[in-house]
Amino acid sequence: MANQPRSREKHVTGGGAGVHRRGSGLGSGPVGSGSFHGGGSGGNSGGSGPNRSSGGGSMIKIIILVLLLVFGGGGGLSTFLVGGNDPLDTMPSTSTSQSTSGDMTGTLLSALLGGGGVTGASSPWSQDRNTGVLDTSVDPSARERYTTIKGDGTDQITLMVYMCGTDLESRSGMATNDLMEMTKATLSDNINLIVFTGGCNGWKNNVVSSQYNQIYQVKNGGLQLLEKNAGTKAMTDPSNLSSFIQYCSKNYPANRNMLIFWDHGGGSISGYGYDEKNQSAGSMNLSGIHRALTDGGVKFDFIGFDACLMATVETDLMAANHADYMIASEETEPGIGWYYTNWLTALAKNPSMPTIEIGKNIVDDFVKECNNKCQGQKTTLSVVDLAELEATIPDDFKAFATSTKDLIEQDRYQVVSDARSHAREFATSSRIDQIDLVDFAKGLHTPEGEALAKALLGAVKYNQTASTMTNAYGISVYFPYNKTAKVEQAAGTYDAIGMDDEYADCIRAFAKVETGAQMSTAGSYNSPLMFLLGEALGGRSMDVPEGMFDPTGLLWETDGGKSYMHLSAQQWQLVHGVDLAMYYDDGAGYVDLGEDNLFDIDENGNLIADVDGTWLSINGQPVAYYHTDTLDDGENYTITGYVPAVLNGDTAVKLILIFDNDHPYGYIAGARRNYKDGETETEARGLIELQPGDTLDFTCDYYSYDGTYQDSYYLGEQMTVTENMEISNTDVGENYIALYKFTDIYNQPYYTEPVK
Repeated sequence: MANQPRSREKHVTGGGAGVHRRGSGLGSGPVGSGSFHGGGSGGNSGGSGPNRSSGGGSMIKIIILVLLLVFGGGGGLSTFLVGGNDPLDTMPSTSTSQSTSGDMTGTLLSALLGGGGVTGASSPWSQDRNTGVLDTSVDPSARERYTTIKGDGTDQITLMVYMCGTDLESRSGMATNDLMEMTKATLSDNINLIVFTGGCNGWKNNVVSSQYNQIYQVKNGGLQLLEKNAGTKAMTDPSNLSSFIQYCSKNYPANRNMLIFWDHGGGSISGYGYDEKNQSAGSMNLSGIHRALTDGGVKFDFIGFDACLMATVETDLMAANHADYMIASEETEPGIGWYYTNWLTALAKNPSMPTIEIGKNIVDDFVKECNNKCQGQKTTLSVVDLAELEATIPDDFKAFATSTKDLIEQDRYQVVSDARSHAREFATSSRIDQIDLVDFAKGLHTPEGEALAKALLGAVKYNQTASTMTNAYGISVYFPYNKTAKVEQAAGTYDAIGMDDEYADCIRAFAKVETGAQMSTAGSYNSPLMFLLGEALGGRSMDVPEGMFDPTGLLWETDGGKSYMHLSAQQWQLVHGVDLAMYYDDGAGYVDLGEDNLFDIDENGNLIADVDGTWLSINGQPVAYYHTDTLDDGENYTITGYVPAVLNGDTAVKLILIFDNDHPYGYIAGARRNYKDGETETEARGLIELQPGDTLDFTCDYYSYDGTYQDSYYLGEQMTVTENMEISNTDVGENYIALYKFTDIYNQPYYTEPVK
């Protein structure tokens, strides 16, 4: 069927090492999705999970569950008795039934084939892609530039690089690599390239000290020390940044000032930076950046983030007070970061080069290097005219926020939820709730959304992405869906940077409806284990509010040895995702093996189960695998997921697996460091490249039979990395439970009965 939601292509091989835990618990907190407790698909970054409960507490919960089944009770009562976010929180008592018979209708075809909502897939470019074309036009309403370029080749440039080396340097030498790229550039006397270093436990060169923050000038092919001891403040302390800006302004005055942030980034909520020497200092959020730039007292030609996820409209609106242009990435950056040699050399030859041409050179070099060296990584980088954005975006953004809030409050939440779910999302394995704003605005099909998209596309002067990155137009936004608890933190940041209230009110309204719906439908269907307990105690039932997804119809039928399930057109329209979940019973509890996009949908709208007793394995070892994202334009596709592991005995990582046209059976793109809970909210830049001889200890979450998270364990034996790691499905034996998880428009998961 054309444009059918795409399942991963399964490659089954013989043998296999089977499923077994190894050693004692790791004490790491959940490494997977926490799906026994109704967690999102592959969403948790690890480190925190459900509270442990004693055996006595678990027995009390089961007694309460029995009472609820016998005497009835709503979600509110059971939540009060048992406590929130526990798998035994609710067990509504009134049984409902729903007919799932009927022919395939045009509405159902639309729901199934409409661009990937059923599998979490992103659609192809929603309009003409804006990549690779330099836009030199300027809206007449744009303010005058802060920077006046002389244009005769005599411009003086001070380029400030604020380089927090952190674990990017101490583990992989990425900062040293970029410093070497800078020293290889042919610089002129018109450019003062000044670098502030810090935030790293150990630099991979014999020049930069990890004892103090320091200031260097890149000059004559090397690093010239300017300040040996610039203090020990955290690199995420705004006063540290403002002091550096003031130092450069005083000692290296110029008519063109440029600032580059180098480190991890976390986007609109987390902001910039992870200082591994001062971890408790946290990141520098947008409010802190705004304060640092204000106190620094310099207006910039451009501000750039050689860091992840900072190309957001919130960052742009803040930075418009301080700079003419922004250069940043919507997605997590590959580890190699910007490539500095060529664009610096070109700028030195022409210090009067227009800023958008500088930006174009930066973007082109970056994307070219990433395409050559970072296979499978989702590269993006854009140049935004902040002078134009400041003039054209605020009113349209307010109107968009107001109209979207009106949709939510006029019982058209699904319109907004569908647009949010189908929009290009970034950092999918961490679920930070950042999406492309143009894609989202266009997806709402409102006059206000169209107007905002047009204004945004006008402000993005240059944009490049990897070929697989559809619908990344250059500016993202925070919009809650996976983690609504962050809404008030976002609203506080917006207030601190001077954003109007309309957008904060909009996301509050969305989060309120989503969380309210989740509470009203909370129950035994939200946890896979609760199905088994429900069966043991007399079955599952649910009072389903009108217009909401009805999980009571998630029942398997069999035909010719195949298990299938039919949903009505109306029910499919309420589905945002489908994944296969598998759990292995090892005689003492359940090993969570993850969630995989393995299924088929036939021409009659039946979901066909793809269950044969095998599970995804690496070199024959079954692993916990979590599907996070599918991109499919009908011809080319990329399916992404992760496997939790420990690299070389000391680094918790997510192995990123890619399945695409050229690699239908998949390959390991690299490893992304998985920070402990509270260590940092920013995202690790780039993937760690696996080297032959590295060791991998796969990890998994483990649950007792009453659904209590016990601990996380090593899964299988330690593996040594080889040149060609084989990804396939191998047999896991007979003691497994396989269920499908449906995720509805409120981001609420519902589990089917086990596949027969």
